[in-house]
Amino acid sequence: MQLHGTDVRQKAIAQLRTGARNADVSRALGVPLGTVGYWRHMDRAGRGECPGAHNPACPRCDGRELDAAAYSYLLALYLGDGHIIRYSAHRVPSLMITCGDDWPGLIDACEAAMRAVFPDNSVCRVRRTGCHNVKVYSKHLWCLFPQHGPGKKHERPIVLESWQQQIVDAHPWEFLRGLIHSDGCRITNWTARTVGGERKRYEYPRYFFTNKSADIRRLYSETLDKVGVEWRVTRRGHEAYNISVAKRASVALMDQHIGPKY
Repeated sequence: MQLHGTDVRQKAIAQLRTGARNADVSRALGVPLGTVGYWRHMDRAGRGECPGAHNPACPRCDGRELDAAAYSYLLALYLGDGHIIRYSAHRVPSLMITCGDDWPGLIDACEAAMRAVFPDNSVCRVRRTGCHNVKVYSKHLWCLFPQHGPGKKHERPIVLESWQQQIVDAHPWEFLRGLIHSDGCRITNWTARTVGGERKRYEYPRYFFTNKSADIRRLYSETLDKVGVEWRVTRRGHEAYNISVAKRASVALMDQHIGPKY
């Protein structure tokens, strides 16, 4: 990853403040477009010019309406590939979801969910090697994601609060879709059988979900139970990392509501 010095960033910000477009600054200085957009956002945030600088209302603190379906999906993405950070230079923490570039539809869905859950806050994409970090800044992230804490998720308890569980129960497929989009996949398995003396190959689709956290795997499997999907645990070595859905009826149900990443 190429790093750009402070002088390049200052030149970019100076041009942006005069009204220059991100694309023009990117071409002039040889800096990736996503980096220029991030610099613009951080400069505006530092001067209090970003949308949401007026301290927008929070569903938990102020009773603002919450898009529950979008939240169920975003919560699952957070449990899989997200974390909340607060740098010393920033006044406001950010939620960051890392999405692989192999699935542009996932990146779009993640950004759409963030905008639906945080309609008054600024959402941006930051390009990294092989992925994009989709980010939103809000002072109320800890209100909406109380699972945040020090250390890795699989090294601390992950338990939904009652209000979160009610949302997941009301929107289980959005929650399952977010978990599959973050730490799951749909693959095609195959096996060979001898039929009438002839060796034949059979293929069948299968869903896998892999996560080191026993609590997150439990949330996934319990939600599968509630929507009528049969599953079983498969092991990697001696540890139960994977949850598999392979029964034909259950795979068909998953295909109807989730399908492969795109």
